[in-house]
Amino acid sequence: MYAMNRDIEAPSFAGVVLDRPRIVAIVNVTPDSFSDGGERLDPAQAIDDGLRFVSEGADIVDVGGESTRPGSRPIDADEELQRVLPVVEGLARRGLVVSIDTRRAGVARACLDAGARIVNDVSALEDDPALMPLVAERGAPVILMHRRGRSEAKYFVPPYADVLGEVRDFLVRRAEACEAAGVARDRIAIDPGLGFGKNVEENVALIAGAGQLAGAGYPVLIGASRKSFIGRLTGIEEPRRRDPASVWLAVEAARRGAAFVRVHDVAGTRQALAVSRAMR
Repeated sequence: MYAMNRDIEAPSFAGVVLDRPRIVAIVNVTPDSFSDGGERLDPAQAIDDGLRFVSEGADIVDVGGESTRPGSRPIDADEELQRVLPVVEGLARRGLVVSIDTRRAGVARACLDAGARIVNDVSALEDDPALMPLVAERGAPVILMHRRGRSEAKYFVPPYADVLGEVRDFLVRRAEACEAAGVARDRIAIDPGLGFGKNVEENVALIAGAGQLAGAGYPVLIGASRKSFIGRLTGIEEPRRRDPASVWLAVEAARRGAAFVRVHDVAGTRQALAVSRAMR
């Protein structure tokens, strides 16, 4: 867990001190993401939104150019890079902590060159064998996410026997592989990948188990924002209308031990986390 004693120096990740739960803002530069696809295809709009998110309280801006919603089709590296590189350059130039959400070494390399500080990979560095050596060579912090199934197949997989144990074991194995490849332990974070082949009960169990995941010794990122399981819990079909529940889940994840929450509603999440800290 990353709730720190005031007398102990807090750890940091990509220069962000983990003395309290930190907010990762979602900036999707895609035409087809499930919640905000098409909003930020103009790089200027994406950059403006990233700057606004930081002014509202985001600590990291996560830029992604390939949708991972169920049923989405993969794009090639050139198209992904055309979408994300101007945005990464524009935000990094202004001093923001930028994460590049990609599965591809070529995209990650160009974005790290442009000033991105973190690589966030939904495949936990499995899809592209060149990505782990790149991360190690550059000394880049990395977020390893658990995913079962593929987006184009809509992540159709059978239920887990023990979702928390299986996800934790996978992420620990991937983290250990990174360390063996030369990635420093303090530059690795893990994400259980809410959605991505999990049902409603499994997603809830992973949020509830954030502290057990953190017990593996790596900071945990939880990204519940606007996801379909919230719609199934609340009956709200429109993703944008799921922000109140998303904010509540972000606070609950942080209370349970998450070091990062990845969100659409930055301002609401910042306020809720501040009140939660005061109440404790």
